[in-house]
Order: sequence, then structure tokens, then C-alpha cells
Amino acid sequence: MSQTCATFAIAMNIIKTDIEGLLLIEPQVFGDARGFFFETYNEERYRKLGITQQFVQDNLSRSQYGVVRGLHFQKGQYAQAKLVQCIEGSVLDVAVDLREGSPTFGKWYAAELTAENHRQFLIPRGFAHGFSVLSKQALFSYKCDNLYHPEAEGGILLTDPELAIDWRIPEDKMILSEKDKYHPFFSEYKKSL
Repeated sequence: MSQTCATFAIAMNIIKTDIEGLLLIEPQVFGDARGFFFETYNEERYRKLGITQQFVQDNLSRSQYGVVRGLHFQKGQYAQAKLVQCIEGSVLDVAVDLREGSPTFGKWYAAELTAENHRQFLIPRGFAHGFSVLSKQALFSYKCDNLYHPEAEGGILLTDPELAIDWRIPEDKMILSEKDKYHPFFSEYKKSL
């Protein structure tokens, strides 16, 4: 007895932000009484939509409420584009444009990514990235198009008043790594260019 597999068209909604290259992606979710299914990544479908990064490393982190990570980036030839998503819980994901000559240099964009909205955030090379955990716990996934190199790591202070990012976590409730507490201010980063 042979079986046929029903084929179905999978659509994604691409939302352009006001910063060139930053995209929010809403995958099509198929749900029923059992739960849901959606493709978290399909190279062919993404390429057809103009998302051409070739991802070579996947990362997963678990954090509790109040954790804020960032603002991180990789320098030079080790710069990374990222496709990020919250698998469990809720995060506020932030990208800061560090591309020299960009009309939005120094501007940032924030998107709430949750297990319920299934949104993904595409962050091209040339951005600093960070996120804050808004839920009790969060499981956060990100694909990178370049391998991590510790010697190329850079950072900007996530509480820098010049950037004035609203992480939606009171400063006295923020949980930061020692390294993230001491990144340079954005003004220092600009002097290094």
C-alpha cells in the first residue's frame, strides 16, 4: 500500500524595520488540538525571500527574568549575522547599527520575541546585539553566519545613556555578567573607528 504525503505551501510574513537590513520574520504556524508545527529555518525558502546568509553555527541560551545580555558584536572578518528566536518565554531583542556611513548609525531597534508569537529577528553583520529576559525563564536560539572568535569580540555598555535603550527591566533588577558591566560607552566605540 502506498501513501501520499500532502504538500502545503508555507508562507512567511517579512516585516521591514526602519533600519535597513533588520527584518522581523513571522513564520506560518500550523496549529490544531495537538499543538503546533512550523519551520524554524528552510534555506531555500529564506533565499527566495532575499535572506542569503549561510548559517554555520547554532547557539542556545537559557536565562531567568532580569538577565540582560549585550551589547555584543564580532569585529572585522569575524563579524556575524544572526537569526534569533525565543523558543520559551519572552525576550526584548535589541540591535544597534554600527555600520560606518549608515544613515541609521547608532540607532537601535527592539522587538519582543516570544514563544507565542514565534517571531524571528534577522540581524545582519555590522550590528551590536543584546536581549533582556521579560519572562520567568527564556530559552533563546540564534543562528550565526560566522564562527565565534573570542579575539574578535567587542561590546558596548548596554546601559549607555547616549543610546538610551529601554530594556523593560528596572536597572536594580538587571542581572549582568561581569564582562557586560564594563563594556565601553558608545562614544568610546566611535573614537575607535
